[in-house]
Amino acid sequence: MESFFFPMTQLSVNVNKIATLRNSRGGSIPSVILISGIILDAGAYGITIHPREDERHITKQDVFEIQNFLKSYNEKKIKNGSPKKEFNIEGEPSDRFLNLVLAAKPDQATLVPVKPGEITSDHGFDLKNKTVFQTLKPMVERLNKEGIRVSLFMETDFEQYPLVKELGADRIELYTGPFAHAYDKSPEDGAKSFQSYELAAKEAHKLGLGVNAGHDLDTNNLKLFAQLPHLAEVSIGHRLVSQSLVDGMEKTIGDYLKVLSIGNEV
Repeated sequence: MESFFFPMTQLSVNVNKIATLRNSRGGSIPSVILISGIILDAGAYGITIHPREDERHITKQDVFEIQNFLKSYNEKKIKNGSPKKEFNIEGEPSDRFLNLVLAAKPDQATLVPVKPGEITSDHGFDLKNKTVFQTLKPMVERLNKEGIRVSLFMETDFEQYPLVKELGADRIELYTGPFAHAYDKSPEDGAKSFQSYELAAKEAHKLGLGVNAGHDLDTNNLKLFAQLPHLAEVSIGHRLVSQSLVDGMEKTIGDYLKVLSIGNEV
């Protein structure tokens, strides 16, 4: 059984938005690999990707480039006593995604319900739906057989969590969109929403399930959400990347002005 003692909640950074920016122009800038290295060197625990079928951000090629990058990165860092960085791949329960995960062999596969045409994931699995349950069961079994940790994207309806356990998944990832949107309105609204997540996390832990979380978490609402009992890992992409643009823009403008001033002196 997986150990659930964590000295602190781990941060896995979703680099989909880096790929989105690159794809909007074509070419290789910004480099997903270069940014992934910066993220890990800064102390993040791992890299998350969600390779969708339409490849609108992360491509199949990216998956294997990140796999090779992380393998090389870990080989160098572990020799120096650094902890292993993890690779988390999110995606829909399909043959396409299963084959991709089995080939890439990440540390964790996060299964997420996907609706055609959706912009981003906006709901958890309904395991009471027998079709959904039967679709997930052989996939989870195969991932377990390959030694890949399995997490299911779920909402706070903890009455479904015994079904997560029955499927053989190791963790749930709590969909935190409702909490984040409530917190955006006011910290008080966020605190009310947080109560359901507290209860859900405790119930998951009772069943021996690890607890991950993700969707629209940021440095504001994490002041509260980081207090969630048994929280092992958060996966954050859009808001983290957006904040990095704000926090890094001043330095970048300064660097460009410095180069321009040198050019004008020539």
